[in-house]
Amino acid sequence: MKKILLVLCFTLVAVTTAWAQRLAYVDSDYILKQMPEYASAQRQLEALSQQWQKEVDQRYQEIDRLYKAYQADEVLMTADMKKRRQAEIDDKEKSAKEFQRQKFGPDGELTQRSNAAIKPIQEKMTKAIQAVAETDNIDMIFDKNSEIMMLYASPRYDKSDDVIKKLGLKPAAATTQKKN
Repeated sequence: MKKILLVLCFTLVAVTTAWAQRLAYVDSDYILKQMPEYASAQRQLEALSQQWQKEVDQRYQEIDRLYKAYQADEVLMTADMKKRRQAEIDDKEKSAKEFQRQKFGPDGELTQRSNAAIKPIQEKMTKAIQAVAETDNIDMIFDKNSEIMMLYASPRYDKSDDVIKKLGLKPAAATTQKKN
């Protein structure tokens, strides 16, 4: 009888262990900030954004200048001249808005360039996360910064530094300093 009870107990432990899943999480923002190629891409995108913003600002300054000139000359103009000047100002404003949309809109050039620059870096990080998961026999790894709500996570399950090491980088000095 004791043998049967012992076998049942071991079977129950084995089944419970088989059902247990190993979980971990990473902080993708922290990992990306440790990657030099990500920082470089961010700097390039910021410089491009600033350049385009200057162009947008110049276009709106030109529109403002034209409008002020129109207001100053309005009393001296004929109705036909007023229509032409207003049309010119409207055309420039439409052009400026279109330029701004092309560069900064949801499908704009900045978004496209950002996706093109960041995607390979994210893919590299994803491969490193997968390698860490396989090495440590982890069933699921969550991203602390994703839409999945993580109300608490023990730091012992944080695999961010392992991913950074897998990428061939040196993690920050103290893991506790990287967290919010």
